[in-house]
Amino acid sequence: MYNRIFNSKTKTISSAAGILAVASLISGLLGLFRDRLLAGSFGAGNELDVYFTAFRIPDFISTVLVMGAISAAIIPIFSGYLARSRDEAWEFFSNLLNLFFVSLIVISAVLIIFVPQIISLIAPGFSGAKKESAVLLTRIMFLSPILLGISNIISGILRVFKRFLVTSLAPIMYNIGIIFGIIFFVPSMGLVGLAWGVVLGAFLHLLIQIPILLKLGFKTRKLLNFKEPGFLRAVKLTIPRAIGLAGGQINLIVITAIGSTLAVGSIAIFNLANNLQKLPITLIAVSFSTAAFPFLAVYFSQKEKGKLVEEFSSVFRKILFFIIPISILIFLLRVQIIRVFYGTGEFGWADTQLTAACLGIFSFGIFAYGLSMLVSKTFYAFQNTRIPATVTLITVALNIFLSYLFIWLLSFNNHFKTFITAILDIQNIDQNSVVGLPLALAISGIFQLGLLLIMLYKKIGDYDIKRIFESTIKILASGVLLGLACYFVRQYVGSLVDMQTFIGIFTQATFASLAGTAVYFFSTYLLKEKI
Repeated sequence: MYNRIFNSKTKTISSAAGILAVASLISGLLGLFRDRLLAGSFGAGNELDVYFTAFRIPDFISTVLVMGAISAAIIPIFSGYLARSRDEAWEFFSNLLNLFFVSLIVISAVLIIFVPQIISLIAPGFSGAKKESAVLLTRIMFLSPILLGISNIISGILRVFKRFLVTSLAPIMYNIGIIFGIIFFVPSMGLVGLAWGVVLGAFLHLLIQIPILLKLGFKTRKLLNFKEPGFLRAVKLTIPRAIGLAGGQINLIVITAIGSTLAVGSIAIFNLANNLQKLPITLIAVSFSTAAFPFLAVYFSQKEKGKLVEEFSSVFRKILFFIIPISILIFLLRVQIIRVFYGTGEFGWADTQLTAACLGIFSFGIFAYGLSMLVSKTFYAFQNTRIPATVTLITVALNIFLSYLFIWLLSFNNHFKTFITAILDIQNIDQNSVVGLPLALAISGIFQLGLLLIMLYKKIGDYDIKRIFESTIKILASGVLLGLACYFVRQYVGSLVDMQTFIGIFTQATFASLAGTAVYFFSTYLLKEKI
């Protein structure tokens, strides 16, 4: 039964994207439930500041060293080996797996020793017991990059074989592990239980994929060949991609460092809003771009530029079609969203207002970060990791500059602060500088997308720009109608229900979003915008 279901092969981009989208939705909802438990249990205070800070460096290691290898190197290289010989492909993979496993253990062990110094660097505002807690949690969570590293490498190989279902379930298991830790470990172990929940989640992430990998014919081999051509090529492709991913993670590390010097709870508020805005990106952009990547790589290797451009344009427009209306709904219903998902227990009204403000700002950059993933993966299909890495580093520099600039501007009374706080309705909160962080990320994200599209045009020429532009205009026009419908229904329903209750808030958000969505789909139908 297990093999028959999870070993099923996905044949098209749309079906693969559908599987990934459904699984991403489930994983995202579990992630929101996880964050609701965190917010309700601890509030936006010292404990969550410590947890999110401790999570940052282990996440940096697993993302930079492993995720870069998967998207940039493993899939195209393994596909090349597989086209020649299945045995050679498995030999390359076994060698790569062993080398990465040893490397992750060594790197994690070294970094565990220097965790106190690392925490001082990424959270200069932490001291005393707060810093000690962050050090302990970080050391425990360094087990997760090893498990997630191996698991994500396996995910890359399973996607080559079009086994998207089982790979899409792995993140679900990861969130289940963390939730288990919050419910069962935290009551007996305290904050340390969160760290062990992360480790459990990483283990489950790996465990669910191993049976299918073995079913496909993989057998472990005692190989540690640093001179193997495939490995050297993987390293060559991985380094620029790793640099690019490091840039994105450095963004979050810098934000953590800045947040640690702001009001207590700023790191928690930023991360809770960031986790929410990542849901549509994961659900839509990651699903479509991940599903499209193997197909784009094949079209490039077969020199079928027409098919490559056609698929790129199609996926680009599909991402826009879904992500623009969701972004508008998020901005208009930001307070309702935060109150529904996080408004419980220790999470107070001031926490809600600031988190909603951050989420509202994030909504302006969601489309940019989503589409940047697709454009970057298109470069990876060309086996070009240098351009996305360079663009990312430029974007990181811009984001760091803007972060410090906006935090400074929000620290005293001026026209900029008056405008931002009025738009976000947070004039009554004195310490509101944290909203400068998502603002910097949103602006730098839009800049990143623009630069990537310019570089893509220089690389392949016209990528169906006229059709993409026409679709964008139709989608934006329909989005305006969506916004108007959502706003008026929100105001009307709000006058009929008790807005001091969960049911009232949920009812208002539900009817407003349904009305806006209905208007959007009807208007795109009239404008003949197809996905």
